[in-house]
Amino acid sequence: MTGTGIRKGGRSRVANPLNASLKKQDSYSAPPGSDHSVGWIRPQRVLLADEGNPLPLDCGTSIAPVTVEFETYGRLAPLKDNAVFILHALSGDAHAAGWDADWKKDNRPWRNGKPGWWDGMIGPGKAIDTEEYFVVCANLLGSCYGTTGPWETNPQTGIPYGLDFPVITVEDWVRLQVRLQDYLGIDKLLAVIGGSLGGQQALAWAMHYPDRINSAVIIAAAARLGAQGLAFNAVGRQAILNDPCFRGGQYYGGQPPTGGLEVARMLGHITYLSPESMEGKFGRSFQNGTQPCYRLNKEFSVESYLEHQGRSFVRRFDANSYLYLTRAMDYYDAAASGGGNLAAACASVKARLLLIAYTSDWLYPSGATREVAEALLANNKPVSFLEVPSGCGHDAFLLETAQTGPIIESFLKRRD
Repeated sequence: MTGTGIRKGGRSRVANPLNASLKKQDSYSAPPGSDHSVGWIRPQRVLLADEGNPLPLDCGTSIAPVTVEFETYGRLAPLKDNAVFILHALSGDAHAAGWDADWKKDNRPWRNGKPGWWDGMIGPGKAIDTEEYFVVCANLLGSCYGTTGPWETNPQTGIPYGLDFPVITVEDWVRLQVRLQDYLGIDKLLAVIGGSLGGQQALAWAMHYPDRINSAVIIAAAARLGAQGLAFNAVGRQAILNDPCFRGGQYYGGQPPTGGLEVARMLGHITYLSPESMEGKFGRSFQNGTQPCYRLNKEFSVESYLEHQGRSFVRRFDANSYLYLTRAMDYYDAAASGGGNLAAACASVKARLLLIAYTSDWLYPSGATREVAEALLANNKPVSFLEVPSGCGHDAFLLETAQTGPIIESFLKRRD
C-alpha cells in the first residue's frame, strides 16, 4: 500500500425536521446474526423541489416536482456535527445498510433477504460506526429506486417522462443532495463518502460546496471517465436504444427492452472485473464438462455468468434510468470548472480528502486517482492517497471492505 501524506492544512432552504430520522427504529427484531447491523430500516421520501422551487439543472432547464428516497442510520448529535452522507454508484440505491422492513409491501422484491449494498461498512462497531455517526444515503435523481426518474409521470404530459426526462449530471445530483442536507437541518457534514460514481459525487461536493463538508472519501474514482469507459457505455446504450421493445422510451405498461438492457449490463459488468479475477474464476472452462458442444451460445462458463448478471439486473432496473445515469457518468469532468485545468478546479476545495485506488481497477485506474491527489497537493490541500493491492478490479470498492474499512475508520476519527 502506498501513500501520499497530508501536507497541510446561497443555500436552498426547505422546511425540515428530522422527526422520523431522529427516532429509534421501529420495534422490529434485528435479522438473525446481525449483532453489528443497523437492523430493520424503512426508507423515507421527501419532496425537495416543486413548481415554486424547481431544481435547476446543468442542461439549462429545471425539473419539478422532485421526490428523493433516502435512508438514515444512527442518531444526529445535538450539535449536528456527526452526519456522514454515503453516495452510491451507478446501479445502487438508498439502501446502504440493514434490512428493508417494507420490501414486500412497497414492491421491492430484490431486497428480500439481502442487506444493504455496503452493510459490511455501515453499522454499530463497523468502519462507519452508527453508534457514533448519523449516516444518510439518498437515491440519485433519474434512478428507478424511489427518487424521481424517467419512469414517473411527467406533469406536463400526464404520461411517464421516458426520453422527455432532462439530461442530468453528477453536479445536478450533488445540488439535489445539498437540498436534502438542508432539509435535515445540517449546515456542515462531517464527511461525504462514495465509491465509483459515488466517489465522483464526493469530489464534486468538495469542489462546488466547499463550506458544506469537513471531509470527503473518494474510492475507485477519478476526475473523468477514460475513452475506453466511454466506449463501453456507448455500446450499452445502443443495445437498449436498438431493442425493438424500447419504443422511443415509452415502454411502460408493456414489454420493456429487457434484451437490450441485459446486454448493456453484461458489457458494464465486464468493466467492473479485472483480467486476473476473470481468469481465476472462469479461465476457459466449458459450461458442460471439459469438451465443447459446438454451439454458438453459452459454451464457456464466463458466458453463462454474464448472462446471469444481465438477467438478474433487468428484474430490478429500468432501461431509461440506465441511459441517463451512464450519460451522467460520461459527462463528468472535474477539470471543467477550472477551464480544463484540474489543479485550477481543485483550488476551491477546503475539506480533508482521502483518495483510495485499487491496483487492478482499469475502469478508474489508480494513476487517474493519483492525478486528482496531485492536483489537490498542487494547491496545498490536505489529501491522502492510498493504492490498495487487489485483484477484484473496479468492484474492489464493494468487496475489499476488510482492507479499506480500517483506513476509512481512522480517517473519520481524525479532527485536524
